[in-house]
Amino acid sequence: MKLGFYGGTFDPIHHGHLILAREAVEKLGLDRLYFIPNDTSPHKTDTVSAPPNVRAEMIRAAIEDEPRFDFEEMELNRPGISYTIDTLIALRERFGAGAKFFYLVGEDNVASLSTWRRADELHHLATFVVLCRSARATPLPYITLERRIDISATDIRKRIANGQSIRYLVPDKVHDLILQNSLYR
Repeated sequence: MKLGFYGGTFDPIHHGHLILAREAVEKLGLDRLYFIPNDTSPHKTDTVSAPPNVRAEMIRAAIEDEPRFDFEEMELNRPGISYTIDTLIALRERFGAGAKFFYLVGEDNVASLSTWRRADELHHLATFVVLCRSARATPLPYITLERRIDISATDIRKRIANGQSIRYLVPDKVHDLILQNSLYR
């Protein structure tokens, strides 16, 4: 069994995340891809995210019609900072040694991978796959999936704060949840 795990804040989840997730499923031949939103990122402790339950609801809404996409809430249920090593160890216990793990990260995280908790052990638990959305074609020592998609959660939050439209940047159901919860104003 080949399983993908896509961790992050997903604040909010957007079409760039979803397009690259689909690319990973197809190119890597994944049986399932799990979106794993964190409660608190160790690299974003100074930022305020949308409430975890709302981010979870946005992810569920965005992936509900995708048969190979799934949602994993273990990091939301774990209090405090979410560390990938803890998540991968728990997932390995659940799925067993026979499953092949792929852990998806955005290209913006590559530079800091060596600083992740127990970084050396991470590479024994999963194959890291870098999802590149920008025009920078930098050679990386990881499997790299590239799609030039200029969409970012930061830009989406700024657009909302400035009263600009985010239509076509996020799925319609995610847009509705952002409005219903008055997020990013």
